[in-house]
Amino acid sequence: MLTGALAAGGAVFTTGLVLQELLQGFAGPTARRRILERFTALPSMVPQRVDHVAAAELRNACRRRGVQVGTIDALLAQPCIHHGLVMLTTDRDFGRVAELSRLRVWGN
Repeated sequence: MLTGALAAGGAVFTTGLVLQELLQGFAGPTARRRILERFTALPSMVPQRVDHVAAAELRNACRRRGVQVGTIDALLAQPCIHHGLVMLTTDRDFGRVAELSRLRVWGN
């Protein structure tokens, strides 16, 4: 889906949180350089105050329904909900969030 969206000129966004998590997960200067080069091409979304407030509400609503959502995961999901974007992820936890919210997920 990502390759298709990029090839078709579709809107693909990332966040600083995603970039940070990738950089923390890979070792070595070559991996770091590659990640930074590839992410330069993607516009970065910056969560706004309204997203932080809504992310807290999302996390609390999920918790009330028995689904534990981390603070960062809620903050990653909320801008997707806010802007009607599909989240590309391999993290199955977001599928559980999608079952309880308007989050749309591709990749699970």
